[in-house]
Amino acid sequence: MLLGIGAITVVGMLTGVTSWQPRTYSLSALSSTAGQLDIGAALHLGAAEIIFVFLFVDLFDNLGTLVAVGTKARLFGPDREIPRLGRIFFADASATVIGSLAGTSTVVSYIESAAGVAAGGRSGVTAIVAGLLFLVVMPVAPLAGAIPAAATAPALIVVGSFMMAAVAEVEWDDPVTAFSAFLTIVMIPLSFSIANGLAFGFSAYTLLRVARGEYREVHWFLYLMTALFLVRFAYLGAG
Repeated sequence: MLLGIGAITVVGMLTGVTSWQPRTYSLSALSSTAGQLDIGAALHLGAAEIIFVFLFVDLFDNLGTLVAVGTKARLFGPDREIPRLGRIFFADASATVIGSLAGTSTVVSYIESAAGVAAGGRSGVTAIVAGLLFLVVMPVAPLAGAIPAAATAPALIVVGSFMMAAVAEVEWDDPVTAFSAFLTIVMIPLSFSIANGLAFGFSAYTLLRVARGEYREVHWFLYLMTALFLVRFAYLGAG
């Protein structure tokens, strides 16, 4: 994938598809966002909906990535439970807080990690090395602007193909599970959001179980999440 990205970038430069203007770079530029928090404004009632949306997106993007990458890496046991889930969420929450203090966009886990898993990286050491390499290349960060979207898009398609392997584990003979899984898979690319795809799938699963009279098979927490999903969809529709 790296060779492909590099080759397409070079071809794009030679054919004029890629246009890039060199820019100066300085770590001091981070001072315009780092530490510039307005805690008072965040405590206002009007900011509650924004905080909820950020929480919703961060939580379910992380959960969806965790399940997909963990399945690819075969980290789950026969009981299908996620090991050390509390520690994983704590790490994600800590990264989100640190990212906000640094003034960056929300720091979350990335589905592109599946590429590293496919290359043999199944431990946290892989992520640590990748993070350290990001620190090393910070001074040449503006060079990333020379890489066109046409070069990175094929890599994302490959990552998506890695993820589709887990679809074989879906219980397609169960209509409720099959329909919910299908909605989840389809709505993620259509809505450009893992969180929205999971919301559609969760909601469909709960509503279908209730419609079939199988409401006892649905956990109370799933009812709560479905209610929050429906409220969110109604709010987005009204907006």
